[in-house]
Amino acid sequence: MAKGPVKYFVVDAFTDSAFKGNPAAVCLLEEERDEEWLQSVATEFNVSETCYLTRIANPDSATPRFRLRWFTPVTEVELCGHATLASAHILFTTGLVNSDIIEFDTLSGILTAKKVHDVKATDGTLKIQDGGAHEGFLIELNFPVVPTSEFNSAEVSAISEALNGASLIDIKRTTTSDDLFAVLPSGKHVMELQPQFDAIQKCPGRGIIVSGIAPPGSGFDFISRFFCPKNGINEDPVCGSAHCTLTPYWSQKLGKCDCIAYAASPRGGIINVHLDEQNQRVLLRGKAVTVMEGCVLV
Repeated sequence: MAKGPVKYFVVDAFTDSAFKGNPAAVCLLEEERDEEWLQSVATEFNVSETCYLTRIANPDSATPRFRLRWFTPVTEVELCGHATLASAHILFTTGLVNSDIIEFDTLSGILTAKKVHDVKATDGTLKIQDGGAHEGFLIELNFPVVPTSEFNSAEVSAISEALNGASLIDIKRTTTSDDLFAVLPSGKHVMELQPQFDAIQKCPGRGIIVSGIAPPGSGFDFISRFFCPKNGINEDPVCGSAHCTLTPYWSQKLGKCDCIAYAASPRGGIINVHLDEQNQRVLLRGKAVTVMEGCVLV
């Protein structure tokens, strides 16, 4: 029997402006689709992530639950921040859920997204509060910390060359996603970096996270970029999951649990992060904008 059309939305995540942040295609599945179809649609969209939502009956809980899978143009991934934010944004803004909390069943376990309203204080700073009928909201994702280990490899010089000769203050390797994490002398160095993608393809691991401390007066605590040509993404515009590694590192260095992070890709994006050290979780907060919608007809 022929399959029905699949509703989709394209959402720019970790931004409040269209055509900024990180785009994700969010597809709402009413019936199961095979792996080849899922990957083919992701390849067709050709954005950093295409994700698929399937509602799961959960009679024992008032919290809605969805199966969530993420695909780059070339492969499925185990953890993705911006497409999870985009998924929650669609569910919250289209009325598909009547709840301020959503649970996602993923390859990384159960992840939650929570609607939190941003309220400007009298001193102009941003305060976060739960619930209430206020205009404008952020979405808070509860993700696992991604630990790192020391990287004692003879390939450090090759990694520096792949980063166009950048000076590396520190280099580590993530233990679950197998990414390299390179610390540069400053956020300015991160922003000005001209990566050599062919050389990055030859480096160990999946991709390379680069980061540095933000310039004084910038309004940010640290700056980062993520390069992952092996997954079909030369530069991920705003990699939420990278902040599961970045947040514990910079929290320790800066002596604070709450930070404002800037992703310095050409599109740019902002993530408010919080480290829950006791439970080894990272809270990622951000906004999103829906930029298009339609149907996949095949």
